[in-house]
Amino acid sequence: MFLLVNKTLKPKRILLGKRLSTRKLEGELLPKTIALPIFSSDPLSSVAYGPQELLMILTLGGVSFLAFAPGIAAMVVLLLSVIILSYRKVIAAYPSGGGDYEVAKKNIGDKSALVVASALLLDYVMTVAVSIASGTDNLISAFPELAPFRVEIAVGFVLFLCAINLRGVRESGGAFAVPTYLFILSVLIMIGTGFVKLAMGIDMTAPSSQYHLHEDFSRTFTSTGFLVILLILRAFASGSAALTGVEAIANGVPAFREPKVKNAQKTMTWMGLAAVVMFSGIVFFALNTGIKYLENPLEQIGRELEGPQLSVLAQLGIAIFGNSSFMFYVLQASAAAILLLAANTAFNGFPLLSSVLAKDKFAPKALLTRGDRLVYSNGMLSLTLAAVAFLLIYQAEVSRLIQLYVLGVFTSFTVGQLGMLRHWKRGKADGTISARDALSGRIINGFGATMTASVLVIVTFTKFTHGAWLVFIIMPILYWVMYNTGRYYKTIEAEIAIDEHTEFGSKGDYAVVLMDKLNKPQLKALDYALSSKHARIDAVHVAVDPERAEAFKKEWKEFGIKVPLKVIDSPFRDFTAPLTEYLEDHRTRYGSERIAVYLPKLIVGHWWEHIFHNHRANRLRKRLLYIRGVMVTLVPWKLESAEKFNPFDRAPLPGDARRGEAVRPKVRRHHDATKAQNAVFTIKSDSDKDD
Repeated sequence: MFLLVNKTLKPKRILLGKRLSTRKLEGELLPKTIALPIFSSDPLSSVAYGPQELLMILTLGGVSFLAFAPGIAAMVVLLLSVIILSYRKVIAAYPSGGGDYEVAKKNIGDKSALVVASALLLDYVMTVAVSIASGTDNLISAFPELAPFRVEIAVGFVLFLCAINLRGVRESGGAFAVPTYLFILSVLIMIGTGFVKLAMGIDMTAPSSQYHLHEDFSRTFTSTGFLVILLILRAFASGSAALTGVEAIANGVPAFREPKVKNAQKTMTWMGLAAVVMFSGIVFFALNTGIKYLENPLEQIGRELEGPQLSVLAQLGIAIFGNSSFMFYVLQASAAAILLLAANTAFNGFPLLSSVLAKDKFAPKALLTRGDRLVYSNGMLSLTLAAVAFLLIYQAEVSRLIQLYVLGVFTSFTVGQLGMLRHWKRGKADGTISARDALSGRIINGFGATMTASVLVIVTFTKFTHGAWLVFIIMPILYWVMYNTGRYYKTIEAEIAIDEHTEFGSKGDYAVVLMDKLNKPQLKALDYALSSKHARIDAVHVAVDPERAEAFKKEWKEFGIKVPLKVIDSPFRDFTAPLTEYLEDHRTRYGSERIAVYLPKLIVGHWWEHIFHNHRANRLRKRLLYIRGVMVTLVPWKLESAEKFNPFDRAPLPGDARRGEAVRPKVRRHHDATKAQNAVFTIKSDSDKDD
């Protein structure tokens, strides 16, 4: 029964799909139409909450402050355009996928690169948290009865995205393409319909246009000129959330089909145009329909709202399409979908960046390995855990989470732009870049660096007391971890590297078979040692019980085993210490002699059987590995329960139970030993076979 379930269900394969061979990596590369929803869902979806946050901050100052919205929106659009142009240059110069990290590393240094990496890693986590929380908000706007389950819905969507992405880049891209394009189309239709109604003189009024803002509350934010400027800067900082995720395409160039650079640049341009049009259109019609998005309804209008506050996009849908209309629900559904799927940008950017860091030895090597579906699954799982933690801590509230947002991405923007300035200067100096290209690059990146640095200062100043202070704790911690990871790897590499003192060739060969009692597993271990033809073999018994030791010596003689038996006295009833003392003493007397210790190990079929077996063998193995010159060999013996568990999906071969082998090897001898001595063989396996 167990074998049948094991063969048919295979939960991992049902969840992830069939394993993919490395040879199929090229088939997983993305065309532009699929790459756009994968890498651009974050900046495209941010137009749903960027204008909302901008208007919410301005509303704190009263209705009159909404007049600043067009100017602030124009500055955000200008900044976005400059960043798009800058990253087109980054894609061409550094197509390997490192993005700002690689730019900083090659032009400024490792420390600056780690600042970028820590900022981006944190921002990717916040991208998931903010996008999911915002998508949940839009879902609740359409279905208010779901409000009590906000956190559960948000966490569930994160887990869903993780599962989809673990199936592979192409599959996740295909799944996300429809909602992304549907969102772009529905917003463009909304903007187009709005202009048609505006031209026809049809009145468009948002549900919140009737709110009367209390001037007393507004005066607390506008009592001095300094506070007015601060409020405007804060609104600009919140609106700049629309720029998050722009760098993802530059980080994901290796995932594009050939020609990678041109395809990535075209995708970047498409994304920029779509984001500019949608952001500008939403801000324009939000002002035209009289939308007032409130941070504190009780203080601003003197009462609490009935039910959850409708998002800006939802209010625009009502004003332009009409309440309960088909297009309203299409707009809300597509907005909720893309906001939830916007996190997919991070699910592609975070693993790619972490793999680059692992390649440079600033992160654990496990992040460098591709999973069954040719994606960096360990990076995806790390991102999922971090995002879920933030959602639980902040209860999936956008207004609280967004305060931690944007800082990271603008840090990477600024350092990356400064790195590109060095790139153009060095390229011009060594003749690899023409003077014309260097000049245009320096103008674009210089202007970009000035703007992003200014925004970074503004964002830091305006958001620090609202929760952004936590970023200044987390980023140094990430930096410290990555820096010390790099130091550790470099130290180990230097320690194990071959030098002039490196010698090969052990003098002597000694085998120790640990014997406790005469049974089949013990004799099998002894048989393995004998078949290895060591120069010397001793059977060793640790005498924790003197009477039992005497009985074992008698049994050993009666059985007639032609191997010397050594009994080590253990007055304190310990197995490990007497054996290690014996081996260390042997090393002292015989120098570099190689020592092989054979330990029998029972292979069980049920998880609960581990409670009853192998504790002593595991403790000995761990301790013996610390003794220089000692090699530990575990000799398996399968119990009857293990015979029912067959992970290799084949009928057992005769002798498997005693041999402890999954597949019986073929005994072959090369026809020419001389030729075979220095031959190199490549063993090919069918990695497409399902497990």
